[in-house]
Amino acid sequence: MGLGLLLVAALSCTPTYDVVIIGGGAGGTTAGIEAARNGAKTLIVESTPWLGGMLTSAGVSAIDGNYRLRGGLFGEFTDSLAARYGSYEALKSGWVSNILFNPAVGNEVLQNMAREAGVELRLETGVEAIEGRWKLRLSDGTQVKARILVDGTELGDVAEAVGCEELSDRLSAQDFTYVAIVKEYDHNVPMEAPEGYDPELYRTCCDTWSPEMMLSYGRLPDGHLMLNWPQGGNDYFAEYLDMSPQQRDSVVQKAKLHTLGYLYYLQTELGYTRLGITDDVYPTGDGLPFFPYWREARRIAGRDTMTVEAAKRPYDFDLYTRAIAVGDYPVDHHHTQNPRREELSHLWFGKIPSFSVPLGVLIPLGVEDFLVADKAISTSWEMNGSTRLQPVVMELGQAAGALAALAVQKGLHPSEVPVQAVQSLLLDHGCYLLPFLDLKPSDPGFRELQEKGLRGEVQGIGRTVGWANETWVKLPED
Repeated sequence: MGLGLLLVAALSCTPTYDVVIIGGGAGGTTAGIEAARNGAKTLIVESTPWLGGMLTSAGVSAIDGNYRLRGGLFGEFTDSLAARYGSYEALKSGWVSNILFNPAVGNEVLQNMAREAGVELRLETGVEAIEGRWKLRLSDGTQVKARILVDGTELGDVAEAVGCEELSDRLSAQDFTYVAIVKEYDHNVPMEAPEGYDPELYRTCCDTWSPEMMLSYGRLPDGHLMLNWPQGGNDYFAEYLDMSPQQRDSVVQKAKLHTLGYLYYLQTELGYTRLGITDDVYPTGDGLPFFPYWREARRIAGRDTMTVEAAKRPYDFDLYTRAIAVGDYPVDHHHTQNPRREELSHLWFGKIPSFSVPLGVLIPLGVEDFLVADKAISTSWEMNGSTRLQPVVMELGQAAGALAALAVQKGLHPSEVPVQAVQSLLLDHGCYLLPFLDLKPSDPGFRELQEKGLRGEVQGIGRTVGWANETWVKLPED
């Protein structure tokens, strides 16, 4: 057989998928599930053994927001958690969230959902090269091809690799956190002081809250504690988005030492001598998560860009007509470890009403057959403080999966698929497109109300009530 025939034979054996998602994070996972449920042959390539990204692999197993907006795959996920632990009340084990869970349980739920949907998973597998028309060379030595490629990574690595234009309004990177899941043992678990340990870094951790309140913040239903504390805790600052991979790896190790220093402080300065890293959650050598909680990624320039102004005044813009996801959390930026924190202090829990995110944030300008399904969407740097949160990212992923599947079915580029087709499919699957609290997805009239809202025939009234951001078509009597 000649060389040319060998080459043809090799290419013909390359598996081809309708949708390939690189990165099984919160958005990448839901993108894969939704695409597969709609008939697309779907592959998720994930470098760790787990699915869920920040929800699981990074240890942030306390969901921020959308408690009253549980729909679509996000709602299925939380329903599964409530069933696993016995009730939704059982998930209210810590005061930072109404939905807390063991990260290992979250991974198991998501893997079950993905496999039941028919998603092929290649875990503990990286991507070594991406070529034109989405030919991928994987770290296990195999090659695959994709009709639609989706970036489900934590930092937007794939978007950068394929040449997506980035938004340039970032003032500074948010603090990131190397989370630790710890538990109280029945004996002392002394540890050595980590390299570079300085107790002064943690002196302010209880300035606002008592030690008991600080630790119960992230108490999980099984009694484990999530250490993810911003004030004098384990938040860490670095301009990581501008770094080379080698520089970022070095910073990650420093952040890990900073978290170990926080735990050492709890043991030696606050007397929690039996508090130690769990030995039954992460299959890692040190018991820590697979990677840090990155609060922001590179952000593509997309066909729509979500902004704080559009969240505050949706009817001064038309983005709500293209809505595919909702959020109700404030603009939450973490800059307490940043030397410029005073300059950025106005970003701490900026108040906005609940909001919708438009379809175009998933679609980059200038790169066809490519979508973003995690934090690297087209959103302003300030608005990223709200769109980065787990429920919103899961919903954005589901929308990306729906869009990809429709593009394959219709033989179109994703940019050519009518937004109404995506919205109709998401409504079929019980998703909120507009954050109206008047009706739940299971209520009669829910779809009709959502569709009228998308057409502008009814408008929501947004307001902030304590920590909750709300939108109603008809305000309830207070």
